[in-house]
Amino acid sequence: MTGKVYLVGAGPGDPELLTLKAVRVLKFADVVLHDDLVGADILRLAPAHAKVHNVGKRCGQKNISQEEINFLMVALAASGLQVVRLKGGDPLIFGRVGEEIAALREAQIEFEIVPGITAALGAASSAQIPLTHRQSSHALVFLTGHSASAADPTNWRALVSLGATVVIYMPGRQYSEVALKLQTASLPNDTPCAIISRATTSEEQVFPTDLENLADAPRLPAPTLLVIGEVLRHAGARFSPEELGLSNCWTSSEPPFVVPTELELSLSLSTGLGDEEQAV
Repeated sequence: MTGKVYLVGAGPGDPELLTLKAVRVLKFADVVLHDDLVGADILRLAPAHAKVHNVGKRCGQKNISQEEINFLMVALAASGLQVVRLKGGDPLIFGRVGEEIAALREAQIEFEIVPGITAALGAASSAQIPLTHRQSSHALVFLTGHSASAADPTNWRALVSLGATVVIYMPGRQYSEVALKLQTASLPNDTPCAIISRATTSEEQVFPTDLENLADAPRLPAPTLLVIGEVLRHAGARFSPEELGLSNCWTSSEPPFVVPTELELSLSLSTGLGDEEQAV
């Protein structure tokens, strides 16, 4: 009997931001093929018998090629296994899921996509940044700093004319290049920007700045996101004109979340019941 492949979004990092369906699929997996950035707390949701393999890449260093990942998914599902291809954020956004879908369709392997919270939404929520605002931005654009070709296909002047909030995934460390392209496209130098590192985790850092000072921003630990736009002025005092461009990187104060075991969950549920509920 042929198995099935689940293309699952692991969310931006915080295990509490996993969808219920993602958790359910993980708990019944025979094999988990995960990206490098998927945390150990999330991987622990897989059953003890499941084979867990890191097939991701970090800082350009690949453990395995995309073609090999495609082959693994097809071969494992063809042998009757339930395969979870676990991707950071949402699989449909900069996750190469289009290539994996094509391979599964060609091999006639059944698959299902389980969406996740993409990094931009998780980061914005954690940093309290409204990505759209009636007074500032009526559009939202996601870009990636990495592409399959060396050429930059982005029409920066058209992008600036939209007045959109821009979120750049995997911006790299050459912020000066992004700043120059936006300045050349006539984006004002006082446009607020924010670099968000390891969003929604206990290691999250946020550095607010503006376009004029973006080139001098610190190189925060990967993965990072770069948010650019007037909406940052609605994100609180930390993004005020007085604070932008200063060395005031701030970190998350939230304690790390640890996924409880099923026993701990059952105990917490039973102790949380009222007298009437326990008597039923």
